[in-house]
Amino acid sequence: MQKHNLLLKNYVITLRKGGKTYDQINKITGRNIPKSTLSYWSHGISFSPKQKLRHLKNRQENIKRAQRLAWAANKRRREMYLSKIRQENEHLLAAVRNADVAKIVLIILYICEGSKNRRGALTFGNSSPEVIRMFLKLLRQCYIIDEKKFRCTVQCRADQDIKELECFWSRTTKIPISQFYTARIDPRTKGKRSQKQNYKGVCRIDYFSGHIFTELMQIGNMLLSGS
Repeated sequence: MQKHNLLLKNYVITLRKGGKTYDQINKITGRNIPKSTLSYWSHGISFSPKQKLRHLKNRQENIKRAQRLAWAANKRRREMYLSKIRQENEHLLAAVRNADVAKIVLIILYICEGSKNRRGALTFGNSSPEVIRMFLKLLRQCYIIDEKKFRCTVQCRADQDIKELECFWSRTTKIPISQFYTARIDPRTKGKRSQKQNYKGVCRIDYFSGHIFTELMQIGNMLLSGS
């Protein structure tokens, strides 16, 4: 072994005997010595219980550090991926401003989440404020709406504050609380604590218009049948 490598080896052995990890040794020496080489040079070195505990803690910390770095890298990649998707599809937001496109989106949304049985009214319910806002935005965009024909019903769990929920959904829908029906409490939840703290129950929207209901259903059937 060359003198330079011998000096390096002896220095590594000294550091290892002092309880340094392989990563710490590479950092101290400013080298990128393969772990296989470090392990070979360190073969036969015995450690005190205190040093073994320190090595274990260092390994655990290194694993946690690597996990954090991997999580952060994955998060950055995910954010870049989602950002790219948004940029590639931003033009669709402008497309929805078109009355015909907006009506098609409204119909598909209603077919998926709305009631098909009440011929004299639209009935649409969801627990997502974003979905409720989208439904109402599209409905108000596509039709001349009489705001007095709206009714809301909050469907919630037994341990939730009904007044708080009604205020939340009134702000979300822009429908006054005076047009809210009596809230419906799920009897199965009595005596059971809600697990999801941000859960706002389900908001059911009723809009009394047989014409709009019939038109949405007829166009929806045309879309489903392809004719």
